[in-house]
Amino acid sequence: NKEPGVRSTMGDVVEPSSKKRKKTECPFLDTINRQVLDFDFEKVCSISLSTQNVYCCLVCGKYFQGRGKQTYASTHSTMSGHHMFLNLETCKVYCLPENYEVIDSSLDDVVACLRPEYETEDLQKLDETTALARDVHGVAYLPGFCGLNNLKHTDYISVVVHALGHVKPLRDFFLRPSNYAYCVDPLVVKFGELLRKIWSKHNFKSVVSPHEFTQVVVARSSFEIGKRADAVDFLAWFLNALHLALSSSEEEEELPSSSSSSQGKKKTPSSQ
Repeated sequence: NKEPGVRSTMGDVVEPSSKKRKKTECPFLDTINRQVLDFDFEKVCSISLSTQNVYCCLVCGKYFQGRGKQTYASTHSTMSGHHMFLNLETCKVYCLPENYEVIDSSLDDVVACLRPEYETEDLQKLDETTALARDVHGVAYLPGFCGLNNLKHTDYISVVVHALGHVKPLRDFFLRPSNYAYCVDPLVVKFGELLRKIWSKHNFKSVVSPHEFTQVVVARSSFEIGKRADAVDFLAWFLNALHLALSSSEEEEELPSSSSSSQGKKKTPSSQ
């Protein structure tokens, strides 16, 4: 509950919705450099290392926090002459330091690259299409079969991810975040994000980095980056961890309304 015009702790000025500045035309749209954009890594500010209110500079590809005056993003804009910034959470684009939202259809591909979306009809066509997509460098790739970067002996993780990404019921479940919106477990969230990138035809690169997903795996298991492991061992651990995360979150969601749990119960891949 912030008053209009008050600066938040993240440096953004909070204004009433009626006063938010939006423009359908911006003179800096042509400064966006899609070849340097990489949304596969952790969404943290390159200076403060904060994960809150992070923006991507669409000119150089670096991440900065905030967009109000004296924030890292605004300072970078002033000093570097870079004006186009994408909020990595809301997918809204702003022009800094003027601080107005830019509305333009030419930005749709950037948003689609950051956060691919799939409708029901899209899922039905995934196994039928053989059309190649092309990244910003003109390299062709087949959605669903694009390569995963090996983060030093993590190829066993890539093998399992690709295998599970072609199990239709599981794949279709994770391609629609609404199916597990009740679950905020990082392992579930990052696995879903990774699958959506693998099957996306809007990638700016023909390869995808499983960096964020691998970091979550390493943080909560005995698997390590730089240390080889058996894909079968990882598969067993991952499926169990995935099941426990979805099940526990589902039970917590149902507790407040146990009387109507039979009607509001969410479907997990194992129950479909």
